[in-house]
Parts: sequence; structure tokens; C-alpha cells
Amino acid sequence: MLQLVAVIGAGAAGLCTARHILSRTDTFAAPVVFELSDDVGGTWRYEENGGTDGSGRPVHSSMYRDLRTNLPKEVMMFPDFPFDPHLSSFLPHQEVQQYLQRFCQSHHIGPHIRFNTAVEKVRPIVMTTDEEEQRTRWEVTSADLSGHQKTETFDAVFVCTGHYSDPHIPDIPGIKNFKGCVLHSHSYRCPEPFSGRSVVILGARASGVDISMELVKVGAKVTLSHRHPPLPIPLPPAITQSTSVASVQDDGSIRFQDGSVSQADVLMFCTGYNFKFPFLDPDQLGLEIQDHLVAPLFLHMIPPAFPSLFFLGVCKTICPFPHFDRQVQFAVAVLDGSLSLPSRSEMERRVRSDLDVKLQQGVQQHHLLVLDRDQWEYYDTLAQAAGFTPLPPVIQSLYEEAFRQRRVHPENYRRFNYRIISETQWEVVDPENTNECLI
Repeated sequence: MLQLVAVIGAGAAGLCTARHILSRTDTFAAPVVFELSDDVGGTWRYEENGGTDGSGRPVHSSMYRDLRTNLPKEVMMFPDFPFDPHLSSFLPHQEVQQYLQRFCQSHHIGPHIRFNTAVEKVRPIVMTTDEEEQRTRWEVTSADLSGHQKTETFDAVFVCTGHYSDPHIPDIPGIKNFKGCVLHSHSYRCPEPFSGRSVVILGARASGVDISMELVKVGAKVTLSHRHPPLPIPLPPAITQSTSVASVQDDGSIRFQDGSVSQADVLMFCTGYNFKFPFLDPDQLGLEIQDHLVAPLFLHMIPPAFPSLFFLGVCKTICPFPHFDRQVQFAVAVLDGSLSLPSRSEMERRVRSDLDVKLQQGVQQHHLLVLDRDQWEYYDTLAQAAGFTPLPPVIQSLYEEAFRQRRVHPENYRRFNYRIISETQWEVVDPENTNECLI
């Protein structure tokens, strides 16, 4: 009997999942893809307003108007589905959304997506077969815009809801005393409303730096507040760095950890996002879901107690689309029986061991799911275990080059265009159209 798979979310991870399931007609029935909005794209689906959509549901996307990718399209693409080669390497978000729409159309995924449908509950149903073996199926309850509920049963569930929709706002003593505007980058859309204003941005990761660059171009004065040593990158004169915010004082001024005090018109949190899966009962699944951690997940995907439930893309600092593709192919190998997982106890032991090693190395709990340089070994591990083709070395090489350029030229690294010429080599094409071959 063909397996029936539920996919929650029609962003990049969900579309990638549906594509691979649809390619295996010998093992799987057509998937059911549940999508909260009326289009594919997930976080790449730009919405002008950052509050609620036309149906009153919270806006999922954190995309802002002028965002361009900070990874070149040559490494960002799904491995066998390139972007239009005539496009620049660093794309506006509209091009990524159109790419995902083309991916959906090319693989005939659209007919299997239920748009404007919210998944309200996912729960395991453990049954005993005639052979006295226990088998888990999944009861999924969804609702359309009218509120009509429907409950169906599936053999496996892929959670592809992303983690850029529930803003993480740290507790700052006295925040109620602040007399200006307080917002999270989730609600930021364009820089013009901040022209001529003083803005304190909390957080100096990708979004904090990128938004700071946008704001100073319209005449804002930006203080980039973070808990790390000063960023070793050249910043515009209108951006100053400071220590993290300690508190907001009674008069509304901001006190920083180094004791300095400043006034500001705007306090903007670029402090990341929380994991949120309201349709799941973590206790029932043997999981702990915190703001920045989901555990235990074997190979960052699979709850050891329920190995037919897959969380895609919970890791951070990754090359997203290839990451999803690697994870899906591994999961498919698990479901079709070509790959046997370790026992539940062994999977739990390995997860605990991996987390303990990171903690002993000084990794803070909210960074335990950051892969960064470890992602490449992770992808090779998945490919070797499941028997699919690993990523070519050029992907890592170009990814690391783009990261280096961001640090050296944070304002204009996107001026470069790249071209992959072999599994180990790429070319950079500068604005004067001169080529340099790098290995």
C-alpha cells in the first residue's frame, strides 16, 4: 500500500518535500500540502503589512521591501533546479518567490496544495498490527477560512513551517518606560518612516546589519547594540556600535551594559525568532520545544520516539535550499525502508552526546542549532547514509567566499556576480565584466 504523507507549509522546504514525494510513485501516494496563505513561498512571500492578513491571521513572512539575498543564487538553488542564469547572483526577494513558483509549477505540486488552510492539530495514533507490531499513523486536523474542520490520517508528517514568524523579544527591564516606537524586525518593511530619526537596533546578525544599512541611507542615525565584541567590518559613519541594552530608565532613556546612556526615537529588535508549533503537543512526542531549541531531534530532524515525523530546516546559519533537499532525501530513504534508523535509545543517546559536546565547548543553549561550518559534514553524513549524491565541493567554496566578502565589503558585496564552471571551480564576474577563475 502506498504511503500517504502530510506536508505542513508550502515554502521552500515544503515544496522540496512534495517534489521528492511526487517523484516516488512506487512508494508514496500524492502528498497533501497544507498552506496557511493563498500562495507558495513561505517567508519569501512578501506582504506589505506586517500585522495580520486579509483573513485576520498573523502575517507569517518577515520579508522587507528591499531585501536582497545575502547568498549568491549559484549556491542558494535546489541542486537540480537552477535560477535563471541571466539574473544577478544576489537577488531581490521577488525573484526568489518567482523561482519557488516556477519550481512548484515544474514539478506539478500545485494541485496537491490546500491553500488558506491551517493545521490545528497533529497527533500520533499508535496501532498494533496483525503481526503484533506497533505502527504509528498521524491524525491531522485542519481548518479552512470558513472554520470548517477536517481530520485525516497519514503515514508520515513533514513539518515545514519555518522559524521566521514568531518574533523573539528579550526581556528588558523598564521597557514600558520607552517613549518612542518599539518594534521587531518582523514588522519592518521599508526605511522611509525612520528618516531623520535615532534608532537603536538590538542585534547585529544579518538582519540587524542589513536593516542598519538601509536606515542610514534615508538619514537615520543608528546605534547597533549587541553583546559581542565590535564587529570587525567597515560600517557607515552614521552607524555606531554599542554594548547590549541593559535597561530603559524612568525618563525613557536607554542604558547600555557599559553604563552609557542615550536617547532614541525607535527601539528595533533584530533578535531572531522563536520556534513555535502550536499544532503539536511536545510532551506527547517526547520533545522539549523552547524559544531557540527543539530537542531531541536525531540528525536535527527526527524525534526518536516518532521516526515518521520530520522537522525540516530547524537548523540555523545554513545554505537553506540545499539543506532542505539533503534532509528530504534522507527522510524519504527512511520512509521507503532503504535506510534503517538506530533504536530509539541509541538515537536519544547520540543527540544527548552531541548537545553535551557543544555545551562543553561553550556553545550557548540558544546557539545549539547553529550549524555554520558544520553544515557540510552534516550534508555528507546524510548523503552517505541514504545513498544519494553529495553536494559538489564548489558549493561550500562559493558559500564561504560570499561570507568573506560580506565581512570585507558589507555595503557592496552584492555587486559581484558568480558563475559555477565545474564541481570544484567558480568564476567571479566583477562590474567591469572581467573574469577571475578561483578554485
